[in-house]
Amino acid sequence: MIRSLLIRALLIESLLLTLILTLTMKLGARANTTRCLRLWILFALAALMLVSFGGQNAESQARPAVRPIASDSPDAHLGRAYDALKEDRYEVAAVEFRAALKLDPKLTLRARFPLAVALFEMKKPDEARQEFEAVRRETGDHPNISYYVGRLDLDELHFESAIRNLNQAIINQPFPDTAYYLGFAYFKQGDLAAAEKWLNEATQSMPHDARVQYQLSLVYRKQGREQEAKEALALSGGQRQRNLSESQLRIECAQKLDQAPREEAHAVCEPLYDPNDAEKLTELGTIYGQHGDVEAAVKPLRRAAELAPQSPQMQYNLALAYYQLHQFEEARTPLGNAVTRWPDIFQLAALYGAVLSKLGEDLPAYQALQRAHQLNAQDGSTVDLLYLATLSLARKAQSARQFSDAVRYFHEAAKLKSQEPAPHRGLADVYKLTGRAAQAATERKEADRLASAFDKTQ
Repeated sequence: MIRSLLIRALLIESLLLTLILTLTMKLGARANTTRCLRLWILFALAALMLVSFGGQNAESQARPAVRPIASDSPDAHLGRAYDALKEDRYEVAAVEFRAALKLDPKLTLRARFPLAVALFEMKKPDEARQEFEAVRRETGDHPNISYYVGRLDLDELHFESAIRNLNQAIINQPFPDTAYYLGFAYFKQGDLAAAEKWLNEATQSMPHDARVQYQLSLVYRKQGREQEAKEALALSGGQRQRNLSESQLRIECAQKLDQAPREEAHAVCEPLYDPNDAEKLTELGTIYGQHGDVEAAVKPLRRAAELAPQSPQMQYNLALAYYQLHQFEEARTPLGNAVTRWPDIFQLAALYGAVLSKLGEDLPAYQALQRAHQLNAQDGSTVDLLYLATLSLARKAQSARQFSDAVRYFHEAAKLKSQEPAPHRGLADVYKLTGRAAQAATERKEADRLASAFDKTQ
């Protein structure tokens, strides 16, 4: 029989590999990176909307830590939808969000809002607008809704409406490019002074995006300011060239990490460290992590998490790096806050459960892993970790003579791992201690049968 400690070590490493694969960011053009980050912080926006609207509807009520698991439950559909959304599988995400809404139409912020975003990314403007407007009717105006509706207005050349919506969004802009699109809308509407104002604002919120200076050059040219137009165009070209150079440097950094001594590789990679740019820091930390230098990844990922405390991706990245370094207490802090804000992200819940298991906190680990299992019942690594946490709770309850709890946990463990004899042995012991001899004999017999079947396979 495989010993439980060995099982625990192997399974946690298996879980870690799965989490690393789902974490990997798409590297490349700055615009693509911005879109990836926008999708990641979609979860943050939904959570913040829940707090700011503060309603007493079903969505805003606290949920119990453990609920019955069903593959066709709203939570299961939400978990699959969020996973698909992060992987740019928008069609799959839309199907899952709609399935969740069919089961629970009150999931306005957790399902209908991200459904609208998925439709936006799928270039289905009419359907996306319909869903965004439905969210707006139910919750009222909010900057992130106004942002997306304004983007739809721009695509449809409805510049006056775009300006109105983006002005509502800019009050508490949800994305760095909000000012850029507002300036662009004013330019198309012919209001050059307002266009210049907001494009200059965009140079602060997205200083590495070559589109901003390019658009400013067009504004200056329309105003007859030819010298400033040339300067802005030159700045745009220079930024575009820097972006290409940084992209090449990221490739060289990755290659050096695979081929050269660490010190030599760090010398190549270090110019990518920008203490004031969370995106660049995340890219650098991800490169380090992907190429096995997790210790070097901590510095940029920690700084990125400081710069973007509202981003679940940034907190997850940092926690994962700490986990890989076996710094579990350090991993707990960013994860604990993140799972509270974004309870529907499977990767956060699963990693949090793994960290708590490593810290020996079986009940919180059990609750976190139950949540992860609800979101993704097909993930075998989560099942394995949940089984171990449940079995540990059963044994602790038995030792404390809390026999009803012990029986419940042993039964749950048996359902999670029907081929394992340990839960049945535990039940036999509890039934014997409580004077239920017949049930004890039945469970002992089942444990022996499973143990014999296991031995035959070895």
